[in-house]
Amino acid sequence: MEARHDLPITSLDYPKPISAPPPPISKDIELKRAIEASSNSSLFNLTRDYVLYEDEWLMAVNKPKGVYCESVLSSAPKIIVDSSNEFHLANRLDRDTSGVMLITKSHKVAAKLVKAFTEHKIRKSYIALSIGPSPNWSKITVKSGHGRSKHGAWRVYAALDVGRVLPGGSFVRDMETTFEVVSVNGEKNTNTEPSESESIIVVEGEPELSCVGDDVVVVRAFPQSGRTHQIRLHCQYLGIPIRGDVKYHGMYEWNGRASEGHELHAESLSLDHPVTGDPLVIQAPPPCWAAGDV
Repeated sequence: MEARHDLPITSLDYPKPISAPPPPISKDIELKRAIEASSNSSLFNLTRDYVLYEDEWLMAVNKPKGVYCESVLSSAPKIIVDSSNEFHLANRLDRDTSGVMLITKSHKVAAKLVKAFTEHKIRKSYIALSIGPSPNWSKITVKSGHGRSKHGAWRVYAALDVGRVLPGGSFVRDMETTFEVVSVNGEKNTNTEPSESESIIVVEGEPELSCVGDDVVVVRAFPQSGRTHQIRLHCQYLGIPIRGDVKYHGMYEWNGRASEGHELHAESLSLDHPVTGDPLVIQAPPPCWAAGDV
């Protein structure tokens, strides 16, 4: 769906976001986390222990939580003997998201991988720990809009709003994520047969689901698009916000302990090698909060 540019835009014409805005408490918490991450990032040194895969064209590392991608990238030349000085990030992870991050060693390979990501030819999987009501589904796909007004936060919009203009001139874009329940309160999901029916939610304007509940839900997410904060937004919409993700209404304190950041991990990347064409699957070990679930 394309936006209409031939009609005057008034405040009544703008699409309305479906997901709730960040709570007031998130501003101070996010600022504190950003300051801590800047400090941690300035001291960070990449070592061989972080390397998941490497060849002459690219390297995959396990980015730690609370460290900015740029700091990981700047440390790459220190552990590579034949430094080409052409290191590039092929994918980015949020500050508090850990897991697989690709670093290329040439402009040409970087361009190929960026194209592959843009064309959705790279399969990504994440795991997240959420707090909320136990899902009544084992597998679900959420299709919605994604966008933000000028100086605003990213929000979920109706799928029918894709292509419409927002205040500030940006547009609502499509966003799709498939989720699978891994475990609830430590009990692994046993409904993993391929024939298991899948629910599909096409967001049409209904409010996000209630997040009232205190079950510990671990999900695996497969983003079909690559929108900013996509998994975090769709978890919020499904009523199972990620623990520690205060920006999207995730639980900040749990069992008397405050979270240092959201619990989201980039588990794997599956792709065709940009030079050889061989299939390549890169996996990062699970973080401590998911070690017993995956």
